[in-house]
Amino acid sequence: MATLSSGHGAVDFASGAVPAMLPFLAERFDLGYAATAAVMLAATMSSSLVQPAFGLLSDRRGAMWLLPAGVLVAGTGIALAGVAPSYPLVLAAVFLGGIGIAAYHPEGAKFASFASGRRRASGMALFNTGGNLGYALGPIVLTPVVLGLGLSGTLVASLPILAVGVAIAVALPFLRTLHPEASGRQPAIGEDRPRAMMVLVGVILMRSFTWFGLITFVPLWVISLGGTTGEGNRLLSLMLLAGVAGALVVGPIADRVGLRRTLLWTTAALPPLVLTFVYAGGLVGALALMLVGVCVVGTFGVVMVLSQSYLPQHVAMASGLNVGLAVGLGGIAAVALGAVADAIDLETALTVCAFTPFVAAGLVLLLPAPAPRRAVAPAAEF
Repeated sequence: MATLSSGHGAVDFASGAVPAMLPFLAERFDLGYAATAAVMLAATMSSSLVQPAFGLLSDRRGAMWLLPAGVLVAGTGIALAGVAPSYPLVLAAVFLGGIGIAAYHPEGAKFASFASGRRRASGMALFNTGGNLGYALGPIVLTPVVLGLGLSGTLVASLPILAVGVAIAVALPFLRTLHPEASGRQPAIGEDRPRAMMVLVGVILMRSFTWFGLITFVPLWVISLGGTTGEGNRLLSLMLLAGVAGALVVGPIADRVGLRRTLLWTTAALPPLVLTFVYAGGLVGALALMLVGVCVVGTFGVVMVLSQSYLPQHVAMASGLNVGLAVGLGGIAAVALGAVADAIDLETALTVCAFTPFVAAGLVLLLPAPAPRRAVAPAAEF
């Protein structure tokens, strides 16, 4: 789990570096809110559209090579984004990095499920902790590097990502032993329930609208209030780090009180928390934003386990749909909110983020309980 979590942290470090780069890119290329959000869209669309395809490949044939390859491509994309001489080339670089992110997640989540045993929410929380920590470290590491070296500092910031990719390549023989066929175990699976997965997709969509609106515009909101780029990225990092801590708490809670109940409570808490951040501001607003991180990032593992429970015969594809849809649809939401900010103002755009969780909470009530699973022989090679 430590190896898989480290890889997850590396690719999500690349992902978290993108929103941290936005203020610098906006200044360099004189971008409006919508054009700035389009950089986020380029990264999120590439990391989402092909992710279910990578999951299908993993379920049918096995594709462990995606683990190191995904990390290496993600690191390369983020390195090139900072030195790209034009706005279109920036879009191309972050799009490339997104392909690497898409390649890692389904295979990584599948093997994390193998390593989790019976406590799947807790195990997946550990896997996601690496990703959440990596995402949070993105702005923490990238901001001072870029402030000191300019945007070409992304070449330096990408070095740890590339090092993790090489380490995972060395560790592949060990990771192969986690597969149930290698250990002589039979995985417990059941029938796929696509209707339940469709409802969960709706939940993912509504939550992603709020989450990606915040991670895209929180730094720019701070700047609009008179703060600095560094202050905006620090506030973003606080939200992400709170989510890292929240995942370690929420996962065990979900194992005890239930996945759907945990998801309902945390989703219903989002509207008042977002409104508090926007309209109260100050320390109270910062604390509310940190709780948003706990409610969203802390439940990534819960949503992942539910998706794998609804598509137990296609675990990697379920993970790809879960993460891919969240990222891709969130990127589209960020551009839509950017258009609202350009047409009206950023305060209105952030206020819109507070209302989609109401729909998400209603959809959570429609989610069925995960069905008991039966033991069958695995169909996929590895």
